[in-house]
Amino acid sequence: MLKGTNASPGIAIGKALVLEHGEINIEKKSIDNIDSEEKKFLDAVQKSKEELIKVKEKALKEIGEDKAQIFESHIMVLDDPELIDSTLNKIKEEKVNAEYAFSQIRDMFIGIFEAMDNEYMRERAADIKDVSNRVLRNILGMKFIDLASLEEEVILVAHDLTPSDTATMNKEKVLGFLTDIGGRTSHTAIMARTLEIPAVVGLKNITEKVKDGDFIIFNGETGDVILNPDESTIEKYKNLKENFEKERKELEALKGKESKTLDGKHVELAGNIGTPKDIEGLIKNDAEGVGLYRTEFLYMHRNDFPSEEEQFEAYKAVLEAMNPKPIVIRTLDIGGDKELSYLQMDKEMNPFLGYRAIRLCLDRKDIFKTQLRALLRASVYGNLRIMFPMISSLEELLAAKEVLEEVKRELDEENISYSKNIEVGMMIEVPSAAIISDVLAKHVDFFSIGTNDLIQYTTAVDRMNEKIHYLYNQFNPAVLRLIKMVIDNGHKEGKWVGMCGEAAGDKRMIPILLGMGLDEFSMSPISILPARKLISSLKYEDMKKLADDILKLGTAKEIEEYIKKTFA
Repeated sequence: MLKGTNASPGIAIGKALVLEHGEINIEKKSIDNIDSEEKKFLDAVQKSKEELIKVKEKALKEIGEDKAQIFESHIMVLDDPELIDSTLNKIKEEKVNAEYAFSQIRDMFIGIFEAMDNEYMRERAADIKDVSNRVLRNILGMKFIDLASLEEEVILVAHDLTPSDTATMNKEKVLGFLTDIGGRTSHTAIMARTLEIPAVVGLKNITEKVKDGDFIIFNGETGDVILNPDESTIEKYKNLKENFEKERKELEALKGKESKTLDGKHVELAGNIGTPKDIEGLIKNDAEGVGLYRTEFLYMHRNDFPSEEEQFEAYKAVLEAMNPKPIVIRTLDIGGDKELSYLQMDKEMNPFLGYRAIRLCLDRKDIFKTQLRALLRASVYGNLRIMFPMISSLEELLAAKEVLEEVKRELDEENISYSKNIEVGMMIEVPSAAIISDVLAKHVDFFSIGTNDLIQYTTAVDRMNEKIHYLYNQFNPAVLRLIKMVIDNGHKEGKWVGMCGEAAGDKRMIPILLGMGLDEFSMSPISILPARKLISSLKYEDMKKLADDILKLGTAKEIEEYIKKTFA
């Protein structure tokens, strides 16, 4: 029995598949049999090509021609005679092992491409890195798991799952996630809830304790994980799984109902999404809108920036599917832990405090304006709300709004239509923004509180650092006071205030936020109906008193105990 952090509810029962993103260690070796080494290299190239063809075919069916093009360019790298012939010549002339010869040649090519003035050619270096790692793994006989081509149902066990892992995997075959690291706000946890896949994270050394094929049971709501259980335990958890699924079905009765308290206080329950495909989960869970569309996923797992037309189609799809419900689309939030292989960015000592989100967009107005044009053009197809991320000052907010106005003027000149009633808001995720929210509220239509970063920046805690993760706590009195300040300041100016951080879907936080007067709760789709059930059992007047009492307490522990006692 192991215990981790409950990241996404549900019971998973199945066999483990352990993912390894290990380093590829290359040693230089002298060889005698040149023919054998050349064959090993060519076989690895051919195997890599066959793998990529399969991945491309699957991508064409599932994610469309545009995104499948990346795999076509990877296949072309393997057809490059310069790369192949140069490696064969090095093996022959220097009598060295295939992996060393190939790594030397690929490093030379990467260096050439990265040094070019042409940005498109510089970006090809990322393709060469990606493809060559696949070839090297095949030369060395390293296990390489293609998550897009999973054929059996598995529980994925990993140190952590990358955005690329979750974006490309065959979701129909994944029963659950277990990871060594991470908390409730890690990428793996957020994606698991969005995909409605059970998950437990922060297990420290699960990858060392589990091997491929081990039978695993876990409960994503409690964080309990059992390795190779006996028959009676399997039977017990099968019953728990049935009960969990039965409870989910009972929540269906809440579909179409208002999200309001016993004494008539109405709130909006919206969902967080990353791609147009996630809309299915929102409709299934009866979301009252989209409180956060993370547009950065449009920019990831590709070779170049998405075009205006591609972005327009993605935004249009979401707006049309949910019309007339409101859709809050956040402008590009890249940087920190989200990097683009094709965007050259300097290494930073503190990337979370660095060149990211609105800071990047205001510096690279070409990128920003392309996105804003696509958003405005799509606005005629639904109820669009535009939201700027990581605003830390009034100057940044006004600069972002001015770029938006500039794009509107350009569209007017081109006689391109867009909605004239778009609400424009900002995220409150930086303490400085919360503190001057009375000033900022005069210049926006709404606030959305991003607790994932607000907690991190307020408490000076890296949320991915396992050593200090205990300090990353949404019940920290400083965080709660800032949230109350933002809600009050927004309301004084007649502006609605929402929350799109993970705290908005937490059953322990919902009563507090309700009592503080939060207008909109945006969460993972799977949390919407349970949240509606909870809110419909509460009285707003009682929750106001609860929130007032909690704001007088001095520690996170006292607040958690108060909530536990109140709702025991």
